[in-house]
Amino acid sequence: MSHTVVAELVAAVLRVEVAVGQRVAAEDPVVLLESMKMEIPVLAEVAGTVAEVVVEVGDVVNDGDPLVVIEPAKT
Repeated sequence: MSHTVVAELVAAVLRVEVAVGQRVAAEDPVVLLESMKMEIPVLAEVAGTVAEVVVEVGDVVNDGDPLVVIEPAKT
């Protein structure tokens, strides 16, 4: 079952830190958001492989919008 990393506030996407197929560890940065002139890193909550990057640089996201989908690593 995949895990979707979501935005927790209204912000603009400054940088996408991952690509489809890339392996990530829990707490790795996946997206860098900007809100009110502050940079906010969004971290992976699970280890696994990036299945989909939903946003692009310049997109504006709202609270709850999907950013990245991760296929969790099998344990």
